[in-house]
Amino acid sequence: MRIKLDLRSEESFPEWAFGKHAIQAMIYTHLDSTEYGKLHDSRGFKFFTFSDLYPSGHFRPGTVKSLIISSPDEGFIETLYEKLLPDERLYFGEHSLEVVSIKKFRLRPGRAFITGSPVVVAARPGAGRFFTFHHDGSLDYFISAITRNAVEKYSSFTGEYFGLDGPLFTRMVPRVRKNGWVDVYVRVNIRGGYFDVPGSTWKLLEAEVTPDNRDFYAFIMDAGVGILNSLGFGFMNPIRSTRG
Repeated sequence: MRIKLDLRSEESFPEWAFGKHAIQAMIYTHLDSTEYGKLHDSRGFKFFTFSDLYPSGHFRPGTVKSLIISSPDEGFIETLYEKLLPDERLYFGEHSLEVVSIKKFRLRPGRAFITGSPVVVAARPGAGRFFTFHHDGSLDYFISAITRNAVEKYSSFTGEYFGLDGPLFTRMVPRVRKNGWVDVYVRVNIRGGYFDVPGSTWKLLEAEVTPDNRDFYAFIMDAGVGILNSLGFGFMNPIRSTRG
């Protein structure tokens, strides 16, 4: 389930003026005094994620950007939706944006997806904190890591074992930067320290979605792929498949 917020600026500031931790803080603030009020301090998976603000570019007076928050936990979305008010001013660090539209909706997974924020993967043991294609270069490791993480998340959410036949995605087309790199870096605040977190964005992720695993892919589509989902990484949207 999802919430789409259209947000309007009344001032000029660069798009990097506040980061994902500020958006996460806004979400948690709105969950205070609800059954999800202690989610931030809980251990384990949080089962929500959010998109990058779009379209990209600096903020100007009158600029409207959109943010989508998704979760397989419908209670989470319903609670947040009730707490977010039309015409409310949301504060992100030193800046604020006015809510001009709130929409709650559901999407069904097809067999193709696109990322709406970078996908982050933990590095191999002894190879640092986060995986990068520049230093590791192994697509096999990347696929194995996101598949294992997705199955663990789904099993944790449902309380039942789930086995996926094959990799999470069977066809993957990355967005490649002008310098030839796949990796993108996002500065975030994690436990009071600032880190440049590497991730990758994908213009096509195809999966073998069947009646037997459709609920699993619906879950992953809303929970996010990879790690650090509650910081706004691994957000996905379904798209029409490029194949017939």
